[in-house]
Amino acid sequence: MSVQLNPDLLLVVPLAPLVGSAIAGLFGTRFFGNLIGRTASHSVTILGVLIAFLISARTLLQVMDGASYSGTLYTWMTLGVLKLEIGFMIDSLTAMMMCVVTFVSLMVHIYTVGYMRDDEGYNRFFSYISLFTFAMLMLVMSNNFLQLFFGWEAVGLVSYLLIGFWFKRPTAIFANMKAFLVNRVGDFGFILGIGLLLAYAGSMNYTEVFAKREALAVLALPGTDWMLLTVACICLFIGAMGKSAQFPLHVWLPDSMEGPTPISALIHAATMVTAGIFMVARMSPLFELSDTALSFVLVIGSITALFMGFLGIIQNDIKRVVAYSTLSQLGYMTAALGASAYSVAVFHLMTHAFFKALLFLGAGAVIIGMHHDQDIRNMGGLRKYMPITWITSLLGSLALIGTPFFSGFYSKDSIIEVVHASHIAGAGFANFAVLAGVFVTAFYSFRMYFLVFHGEERFGHPHHGHGDHHGDEHHGLAPGEKPHEAPWVVTLPLVLLAIPSVVIGYIAIGPMLFGDFFKGVIFVGENHPAMEELAHEFHGAAAMGLHAVSSAPFWLAAAGVASAYYCYMMNPKVPAWFYAKFKGIHTLLDNKYYLDKINEAVFAGGARLLGSGLSVAGDRTLIDGFIVNGSARAVGWFASVMRTFQTGYIYHYAFTMILAVAVYLGYLLLKS
Repeated sequence: MSVQLNPDLLLVVPLAPLVGSAIAGLFGTRFFGNLIGRTASHSVTILGVLIAFLISARTLLQVMDGASYSGTLYTWMTLGVLKLEIGFMIDSLTAMMMCVVTFVSLMVHIYTVGYMRDDEGYNRFFSYISLFTFAMLMLVMSNNFLQLFFGWEAVGLVSYLLIGFWFKRPTAIFANMKAFLVNRVGDFGFILGIGLLLAYAGSMNYTEVFAKREALAVLALPGTDWMLLTVACICLFIGAMGKSAQFPLHVWLPDSMEGPTPISALIHAATMVTAGIFMVARMSPLFELSDTALSFVLVIGSITALFMGFLGIIQNDIKRVVAYSTLSQLGYMTAALGASAYSVAVFHLMTHAFFKALLFLGAGAVIIGMHHDQDIRNMGGLRKYMPITWITSLLGSLALIGTPFFSGFYSKDSIIEVVHASHIAGAGFANFAVLAGVFVTAFYSFRMYFLVFHGEERFGHPHHGHGDHHGDEHHGLAPGEKPHEAPWVVTLPLVLLAIPSVVIGYIAIGPMLFGDFFKGVIFVGENHPAMEELAHEFHGAAAMGLHAVSSAPFWLAAAGVASAYYCYMMNPKVPAWFYAKFKGIHTLLDNKYYLDKINEAVFAGGARLLGSGLSVAGDRTLIDGFIVNGSARAVGWFASVMRTFQTGYIYHYAFTMILAVAVYLGYLLLKS
């Protein structure tokens, strides 16, 4: 019998960041007269997240020793047999996510002290990021769909506030509205999936729904030949497509770079965008019963992995390069989910959280050193001016491209192997996409690395782009100015994130993929043998790293790095030649496959056309013209008729009365 975790202590994990957020948000802003200063605001929020991380780490150790918890903490309401509850399900999947979320959030909080020190919204920002942490913890700790949906929508709401944090900048307002609306599209599918499961399972509790999965698997959606569980799983995944930015609902994520860099790391590394991956892994008992849903997941993930990587090649904004890298890596995770390798997807989620947070925060350190210039064409040679940022960014880039023995290598190569071993429909295209994506990832990652840290110094000249800062002050280094290393509160999180970016994959691959870490938590059907084949080929983390030098992914990554070095360090004329020869492809990529314009023309334009039609036909013609003005005209006409009988003469009224009596008597005679 497993040991039960203390629910009161578990409750502290989400509530500690929430309390810190409330104190900073209420007493540290104008709302209550700014009663506490900056030091108190960042101290209380950092303390809250630190407490959450320490308890999460303790919980993970207890879970690894066999402890667990699944229960209700609070019943909101009861509707017949349906109970709407708040509760926790703490197992190995949840405990791992709790540690990742709180650790990355803690690093972001510390980093923010240095990054946002000159911003007038300092206290408000700390309140927002702590609130974001609370929302994500409620999502991953939930034991039912109601709480999952609460956390799902809460991270979306707070991301709206964070992306538009600099609300005086029009591009930030556009970006946060875009993120909010695109996520509503995905969330519509998500709530439909929850509604279907509720209607036919009669419960919102995970364990109760999973217990009825075999019965659900034989039901058809009323009025169709579609399997109910297939429709429900695809609807749930549409929600994940919005949150985890999968094609074609990915369009919000690059624009969300309008928010400050710390939140770029928090949203795009360990929290919001990984919520969809976590949700599908949690729902593995349901997805395993629908090959159609898995195939849909696999193909969408593969498209995202490859085609979003292409977009990263032409980006010049340092944050957008990392953002498109996030999109591509999320595609890899999703492809693993489609191949029924849920543990591999979650493993890559964990490793990616560390090295992607490192890359985002490293990009922010570069932006500080460049006086808020983000264009990599204005950089170069920063290695000697920013040594800590340089070495940590290099480690993050090596992890990202899957360099043997780095964390990203173990998770990314595992994804490539399980996709290759998968027999789900669409696996052929997926295998090509994830392999080609290795070269693309290495090329754009080291294109950015070489342009930023090596080569000639291109700063101190007229430059392109805008900076990650609001206001109209000068961005970029003036002639004669040199870059500088960021303060210790910025570089310390880089060092602490670099450590797991290097070692966590080597340590965790055995227990997470081939041990009992996810036993009884993630389910894989007997008809999906990809994980079994992967286990058969695994002979230890060291052997896997040594064997990599003879594998295709290693040489594709090496070719990507070598190509980037040749194009941007040895012969810069090559990119210009490619641009001249393939200008059409460059234009296609520069316009992001024209998806924004299609959305603007079809959906936004259609909405405006519909709104205009409803305004003319509905509001002006029907409501104003017919109902409001028409009723007034009818009353006027009736009044004008009645006025002919209202003459004021008594003999007219007497005649009318006699006539009415005569008509009435005639009616009675006819009736008799």
